[in-house]
Parts: sequence; structure tokens; C-alpha cells
Amino acid sequence: MAAGLADDPDRGYEYALAARKLAARVGIVREACGVGAYRAGKWAEALAELRAARRITGQDSYLPLMADCERALGRLDRALDIVTAPQNSKLSRETQLELRIVESGIRRDQGFPDAAVVALQVPELTAKRAGSGSARLFYAYADALTDAGRADEARYWFGRAAQVDVHGETDAAERIEDLDMLDFDDLDLDFDVESGAESESGADEPDPVPVDSATATVTATADSGAVADTGSEVHGAAEEHPAADSDAEADPDAAHGAG
Repeated sequence: MAAGLADDPDRGYEYALAARKLAARVGIVREACGVGAYRAGKWAEALAELRAARRITGQDSYLPLMADCERALGRLDRALDIVTAPQNSKLSRETQLELRIVESGIRRDQGFPDAAVVALQVPELTAKRAGSGSARLFYAYADALTDAGRADEARYWFGRAAQVDVHGETDAAERIEDLDMLDFDDLDLDFDVESGAESESGADEPDPVPVDSATATVTATADSGAVADTGSEVHGAAEEHPAADSDAEADPDAAHGAG
């Protein structure tokens, strides 16, 4: 219990190890050690503890974490063997979805971003009602889309993840802000380039030809009106950036305000 409540993953793992000294043959204790090690980034230790928990309890719900540990250790072939095993068809749907999320990560590690996206295109992705694992599924799908260079679609799915993530499992809201900030940075870069081009063109303009004072007064008055009209046209212009989905349109000005 203390292992699960500890804010510091390393301390949580230490609590779990202390419990294991007292009850090493209890499945839930070995599970706590495995999860604690996983959270602390101790992949080899986590894998050993989760294997032990599975032997004691006979439960297959540990398989996604075991596959992810193999992935983190760089053993992608072993990780794929776990997620694509024929007997996985008998697992609970929740466990199957978690294995799909791990598989997507493996495909990305292999350098196949499109395959990572396809791995997560399951019926639950477009179900009318969100399930308990929907936030993680939507988030993983958005992450895969980002890696595949499909930023507009990714923003939409990060938005879906943030909408259903009532327990704060993901940082989907922060990822949306990051994408919006990147979009605005691109706009700023374009603006600076255009401004620089205008400055250079202005530097090449010839010096004005001297005129008498009466003509200058009339010309200045006319030019003043022309500049006012031109300025209103420039400041009234706005550039639109359509998103991939009507529910997920990004407003660059609003994003800049939030940043």
C-alpha cells in the first residue's frame, strides 16, 4: 500500500522491497515490487518481479508491463513475442488494448511510425462511449500520430484524451499547449522573415526628389489618407489555419494568449 502511495518512485520501490522480505511468496507483494520497480525505471528488476507474480497468481494482466520492460531493455523481438502471442486472444479486452499500446511503441522504436498508428486503430478508438482505458488509448494514438508527422490529427486526439482523462493519467492538456506553441512559433518566424524582407526593400528606395513647399503640403495630405486606408486593410487581415477535425480547430492568437 505504501509503495503505491509514495510520491517518489524510488522510495515506493524500497517500500515494496521491505514487504517482499516479509512475504516473498505472496503474489500481490511481488506484483507491488514489479510495479514499483517499473515506476522507478528499474526494468530488469521489474521484469523479474512481474514474472514471479505471474507464476504465483496465474494472472496474465502483467503481460503489458512485462512487454514494455523488454522494450525498455532494447529487446524488441522479445517484446513483440509477448504482444503477438496467439494465446493473447483469450485475454481480457483491457489487457489486449494495453498490449496494443506497447506494440505501437515497439513499432516506433523500430522506425515504423505508420505501423505504430495502425496498431492502435481498434474499434474502441471510435466508440461512442469512453471506457476505463480510453484516455491512455487516445493519448497513445495521438503520440503515434505526432511521430508520424500528422500534427493536426494528433492535436485532436490529445484533446479527446484530455476530455476523458478524469484521473489525470496523462499530460494530454500540456501536449496540446506544446503543439499550439509550436504552431505560433512558426507564425512568428514567418512574420520576422516578411518584416525583414520589407526592411530590405525599403532600404533600396531612392531618396525623394525635392519639391516646393506648397506642393509638398498637398502631397503629404493625400499620402496621409492613403496610408491610413492601407493600414486599416493590413491590420484587418487574418490568416486561417484549418485543423484536421472541426472539433479540434486551433486558434493561433488564442494559443499565443495562453502561452
